Amino acid sequence: MTKSTFFVEEDKILTALYDEGMDYLHLNKPGIAPMYSERLLTLLPEEFYPIITVHSHYYLKEEYSLRGIHLDNENATPPAGYKGYVSRTCSTLEQINSCKKSSQYVFLSNTFNGSGPSLEQLEHAASQGIIDKKVYALGGINVDSIKIARQLGFGGVVVCGDLWCRFDIHRQDNYKELINQFDKLRKVAC
Repeated sequence: MTKSTFFVEEDKILTALYDEGMDYLHLNKPGIAPMYSERLLTLLPEEFYPIITVHSHYYLKEEYSLRGIHLDNENATPPAGYKGYVSRTCSTLEQINSCKKSSQYVFLSNTFNGSGPSLEQLEHAASQGIIDKKVYALGGINVDSIKIARQLGFGGVVVCGDLWCRFDIHRQDNYKELINQFDKLRKVAC
């Protein structure tokens, strides 16, 4: 998932992540004018578009032939008449089953960051089939938690903080550490 703010070199970093094997990208820039998302999209290679899902400004999905839209909570609904790929975020284990019915996949927020479910609750949800290939872990994702997510049967993980903390947008112009971290995370996830 993108950093919530825009920054210089973001298009180059995202392209490098794509080149390194990033499966999907969620463009999540809450509360920011759509023209900035449009600008970022125009800087990315067009072959990248089919793996991008947008969290707002849903018209961008059609305009740029993107993968789909993401609803940021379990109560949100797609725009009227929308027919296409939908994912969404759930904040509790109890919401997952109902959200999976109307989504291609769901994120479970706060999975490993201490404010979400306990490991015991996650293990129980996995044994009940609540956690499956349609559920992605979000929150507290690092090399160690990816291993746990795999053991629990999550369909994937959403990499955010552990990746973006490797690059200081105000002081660095070299993003090799970020790419190296992505490569480490990807190898553990595969």
